[in-house]
Amino acid sequence: MGFTNLTSDAGLKQLNDYLTDKSFIEGHAASQADAVVFKAVGASPDAEKYPNAARWYKQIATYDVAALPGTAKELSAYGPAEGAAAEEDDIDLFGSDEEDPEAERIKAERVAEYEKKKSHKPKAVQKSLVTLDVKPWDDETPMDELEKAVRGIQMDGLLWGVSRLVPVGFGVNKFQINLVVEDDKVSLEALQEELEGLEDYVQSTDIAAMSKL
Repeated sequence: MGFTNLTSDAGLKQLNDYLTDKSFIEGHAASQADAVVFKAVGASPDAEKYPNAARWYKQIATYDVAALPGTAKELSAYGPAEGAAAEEDDIDLFGSDEEDPEAERIKAERVAEYEKKKSHKPKAVQKSLVTLDVKPWDDETPMDELEKAVRGIQMDGLLWGVSRLVPVGFGVNKFQINLVVEDDKVSLEALQEELEGLEDYVQSTDIAAMSKL
């Protein structure tokens, strides 16, 4: 089936439903699939109407989409498979006006099975987008080595994003980096302690900004 017009309400609803149990369009990491869909959406979806789509859009916005891995395809190549939609469409939740006990029993069983499938869908993972300031000791701290050491810290549920150097005066730059964390897996306090353990490079860290995805 695939995505079509992602600037329409119907298209955004389709995207929102598709992302109910997914963090990315394909697989477990951002790719050109996300880049193609991101460009087709064009602007951040309404978070109240399309919370899953809005969460995904904010997350992909932290990447350099042109540099994401993979090969870009047509928009229609991404999205729900036709069979998945057909499976739900096949379930007649209303039926006819004629009373047929056997038909009613079968319908009730199918409705119960459908509701059971829906109840077992995994809950959406709660994530936060964080901007972190990492302060070096002085202007002689090698910032490229500092960045390498920071990105070398890996945790389940932690994804490093774009970074930059921000002047703070007297020739000193602080290292500012965006990251996405899964709230249930990553403690920001523990992450800051680990970063401040890089004593050759890091003097201190601060959370400059934080928002829920």
